[in-house]
Amino acid sequence: MSSRLWPIAEPAQADYEQLRAIVLAGGELGEVLTARRFARRGLAGLISWPAREPEYLGSVVGARRPRWCGSGDPREQRLRDVYGFLLADRESYRLRAVGK
Repeated sequence: MSSRLWPIAEPAQADYEQLRAIVLAGGELGEVLTARRFARRGLAGLISWPAREPEYLGSVVGARRPRWCGSGDPREQRLRDVYGFLLADRESYRLRAVGK
C-alpha cells in the first residue's frame, strides 16, 4: 500500500519510512546509517536515536505583571532566558532548567 494516510511528523518515523521504501523497492541498505542502527538496536534504536533532532513546537502564554515587582519586570528576564535557551548554539548548549 503506497498511499499515506498522514504526513511523516517525527524524525524516527522518517527514518523508518526511508528504510521501508528502500526495502520495498528491492534496494540494498548497504551503509545507510539508519539501517545499521536498526540492525544493531531494532526499532527502539530508530526511536531513541533518530538521524535528526525532533522539532518541538511551543507557544507563548501572556502573564500579568506582578504588583510587587517595582520598576523591574521579571517577565522580561524570563523571556530573555527562554529565548537564550532556545537559540543557544549546539556547541555551547548545556542542559539546564529554564528560568533557574
